[in-house]
Amino acid sequence: MLSKLRRFKESKFAMVLVAIIIIPFVFWGMGGAFQSGNTNSIGKINNYNISTENFLEHVNMSGIKESYIRENIDKGILEDLLRDLVSEKILELEIKSLGISISEKALADKIKKNENFHDENKNFSRIKYEKFLLENNITAPQYEMSLKKNEQKNILFDYISKGVNAPYFVANQKFIDETKKIKVKFLDLNNSYKKNFTNKDIEDFIKSNKNDLIRDEINFSYVKLSPKNLTETKDFDKQFYEKIDEIENMILNESKIIEIKNKYNLELSEIKNYYANDRETDILFKDIYLKRNEDKIQIVDKNNYFLLYEITNINKVLPNMNDLNFANAINKKMIVENKNKLHKELFEKISQKKIDDTIFKNLTNNYEDVKTEVVEGINDTSIFDINSVKLIYSLRKESYILITDTKKNIYLAKILNVKFNKLEKNSNIEKQYIFKGNNEIKENLYSSYDLYINTKYKVELNEKTLERVKNYFN
Repeated sequence: MLSKLRRFKESKFAMVLVAIIIIPFVFWGMGGAFQSGNTNSIGKINNYNISTENFLEHVNMSGIKESYIRENIDKGILEDLLRDLVSEKILELEIKSLGISISEKALADKIKKNENFHDENKNFSRIKYEKFLLENNITAPQYEMSLKKNEQKNILFDYISKGVNAPYFVANQKFIDETKKIKVKFLDLNNSYKKNFTNKDIEDFIKSNKNDLIRDEINFSYVKLSPKNLTETKDFDKQFYEKIDEIENMILNESKIIEIKNKYNLELSEIKNYYANDRETDILFKDIYLKRNEDKIQIVDKNNYFLLYEITNINKVLPNMNDLNFANAINKKMIVENKNKLHKELFEKISQKKIDDTIFKNLTNNYEDVKTEVVEGINDTSIFDINSVKLIYSLRKESYILITDTKKNIYLAKILNVKFNKLEKNSNIEKQYIFKGNNEIKENLYSSYDLYINTKYKVELNEKTLERVKNYFN
């Protein structure tokens, strides 16, 4: 987490607002860990008190509008802001305990060296500096304080990882891990899925999945209301909307569509046994179908007209295989079911190490379907997707694996051979991998430091005070 924090503090936003968490304190739901002492205290870090004034100032400095906070109060926005404040204070306490400081001269030099504040002659421009402050709505003391804190954090991170220099063997191992060439035998399982089913297979599938296959078919009547059929004019005028209001009132009074038809001499269209499948192109009918479990009679504004409809019946129907759409849907479902079944069987065999090369013969009648390729490096996605490549690189020779390509095709694969390359000393590549090795060592150092910080600072929060702050925003 410190590595993430370190990257964050290099961003421009971090210069103005520190909103990060360096350790995973579990603040909420801690029961007895909450304290109810000083009503002005919202929390404590060891003996350091965080007052409600501190917290409200932090909320104000976050730049989040009060209306937004109010709208998201139940989503934990104040808890998140309090986590931010606690994290910031822990950093400050740690910096103070280590005696990390920045002189006024060093701070001034830092500002003067910032190219954003330079004129065309590359000299510090007071005008550009003040313009920056105005544009960001902060004062010079505020900016300089945030800059000072940021520089102290830089020193803290340097303190944690200072002197890290990965030896050759670490860089070499990193190089080997990322550049080894792995020979893989694989079979596209698309060639192995069952795609043809007997009538008995289909009957058994429908019987086993009857409840999931039953669908709603609806009967409904509808009419498109326009000035032409409601007021016998071309205009959406006052008279038209008055009649729309009358129809809405009739619906509220539980009138049926036939009553509205008779009163306004409308021509209804009737649709029987309608079912909206995924390929449905009639958006009007599909919209009615999707609202089948709402009010049975509705009037809906469609911009160019008003739609009046009533669903008169909903039938629960199990279609038969003479329905071509249903037959196609059943075939797709059975293919998916058999795919999943095969994947599960293969995964279990791999997990239980009950698999050998005969599996390839069992899965295809054409051995030409089984291919052999070499993965050239950990970033080689010419055959498989990046997650699959990383998985291949984490396994040993003779390992079996299920992997995918970028088109989501699934393969059964076996690692046949691994060829290693040794890192050439005193080369540019060696420098690159020493840099990578340094970063890996730093990540481990940051993780260790997280654990140390977690034991060093005890955090106690006052739940009652937090609730009072919530009430203030409510």
